[in-house]
Amino acid sequence: MIGRFLEISVHAPDVLASLDFYEQLGFAQATTGEAWPYPYAVVTDGRLGIGLHQHELSQSPLLSFVLPDLYEHLDALEKLGLEILNRRLGGDVFNEVTFATPGGQLVRLLEARTYSPSQRAPGETSRLGWFEEFMLPVADVKAATQFWERLGFVPAEESEDPFPHVGMTSDSFDVALVGGGALTRPALLFTDTAMPARIQALADKGADYARLPGKLDPSRHALLVAPEGTQLLLSTAE
Repeated sequence: MIGRFLEISVHAPDVLASLDFYEQLGFAQATTGEAWPYPYAVVTDGRLGIGLHQHELSQSPLLSFVLPDLYEHLDALEKLGLEILNRRLGGDVFNEVTFATPGGQLVRLLEARTYSPSQRAPGETSRLGWFEEFMLPVADVKAATQFWERLGFVPAEESEDPFPHVGMTSDSFDVALVGGGALTRPALLFTDTAMPARIQALADKGADYARLPGKLDPSRHALLVAPEGTQLLLSTAE
């Protein structure tokens, strides 16, 4: 309904510092186009794209999807009850619209890709393990679930690990709706059955872990914060 996932867009005031951080974690730099008139880079693990925007965004992180022929889909999107907050449409601009989900998370729809698809092999991961989902704190899980269903996502599971949440899945991106105040801001969740070994290996290379949110067990979890502030939560898979 809202197209194919492109990237988690983040405001990176120092693009080079953020780029170096992710490359040290095993992400690869993608080839970007000329959609944006400011420094912009993308890092990817083959499954996840993180867009590093030097220009300040309306929100960071911002979820970006590609929906070709965007203008032709606007009526259908608004009939779903989406309130379009910002729109830039026309024959001489790069078409985009932005709307908010319950709780205030912004989603941006773009006319076309802004970087070339990853050439990494299927299943290849970064040093963080498998990117599982975007963990999104919400005040009302039921209302948020219904909203994401209208966008074409399907409830996949309810789980207590690493926080009580409802998983919403699509063919290109998964979102975990986290209630109960367990998480105060979004986080990117990476999992692996051997995550403790990954956590130790990163620590041996100088990784500086942040304080874990909630009451997570530090023997099974760790939190990295990128230079631009993106939270990367590492979790031991069951």
